[in-house]
Amino acid sequence: MSNSLRGQCLVAAKSLRDPHFYKTVVLLLEHSAQGATGVVLNRPSSVHVSSALAGHFSIPDSEEAVFIGGPVEPTAMVMLHDSDEVGCSESSPAAGVFVGGSAESFERVLLPDDDEDSSIRYRVFAGYSGWSAEQLEGEIERGDWLLHAGSHSLVFETDPYEVYEVALEQVFRADSLMPYRVKDASLN
Repeated sequence: MSNSLRGQCLVAAKSLRDPHFYKTVVLLLEHSAQGATGVVLNRPSSVHVSSALAGHFSIPDSEEAVFIGGPVEPTAMVMLHDSDEVGCSESSPAAGVFVGGSAESFERVLLPDDDEDSSIRYRVFAGYSGWSAEQLEGEIERGDWLLHAGSHSLVFETDPYEVYEVALEQVFRADSLMPYRVKDASLN
């Protein structure tokens, strides 16, 4: 495989009925001949970040939700953030989006020093989505997923419940041959 899809968003096709991925947008964090991993951007849980990390860090209470990143290793935590000063990954999967999985990165983003920017945007994910070699390619060929470039605005969309509709509209706007909304379905 020569073209990595790292940094692309997988937008679930309306026909995809898998309960883990129904109406989801997945940012691919890694993609190679060995497989792919990513996180679901639009599945906030009822657990707050401060509660989930209470045993590891003493962070102030907040309403920030932990997102369900996918069905694989649901107790593993990964964070996406927008601080290029913290960085914490070799390269960002999308412009202005960085991956953090270490205790140091969590601490630097969630508990910034006085001299560090406290307006860092972040999302914490429990678990991730994973595909074995060639599995994702097969799902894309079958039409389960639409591809769209990952972006800071999709990752940090204010209302995570809008991410799917926003991404779907962007996909269809980018391919003007595919109408996003049909005004009169009887014309089909």
